[in-house]
Amino acid sequence: MRAVLQRVSEASVTINGKLHSEIQDGLLVLLGITHNDTDEDIEYLVGKITNMRIFSDEAGLMNKSVADVQGSILVVSQFTLHAATKKGNRPSFIAAARPDQAIPLYEKFLFRLESTGTVAVKAGVFGADMKVRLLNDGPVTIVLDSKDKF
Repeated sequence: MRAVLQRVSEASVTINGKLHSEIQDGLLVLLGITHNDTDEDIEYLVGKITNMRIFSDEAGLMNKSVADVQGSILVVSQFTLHAATKKGNRPSFIAAARPDQAIPLYEKFLFRLESTGTVAVKAGVFGADMKVRLLNDGPVTIVLDSKDKF
């Protein structure tokens, strides 16, 4: 499971011209799910995302988590995070989990993130054609991969 975290001042998802979800200060999380992802990957990423100290403290140092600053999280499914680009110029998405496997994991991820009770969680719609708007704060962008724990 791969996640791109972007510290944002604001972020939103629009679907079919209608605002679906929006947050103010917090994290936009783009989430990619692959074939061999499990509940263990969910637990790892949820722990990392909620505890990652990438918000500034009073001294201007990145020393606070999204929960510490009472921020929100907007999660958007993004199968393209598992694009294979070594051959040619057209990416292959064969490593991305098919919807029948990915949707339950995506929903479990959202549920687990919400159940931490530390932050408000909003989401896009799995598989929808979404317009994602964000104002990256910093900019701060972090890439996490549950398969790269050590």
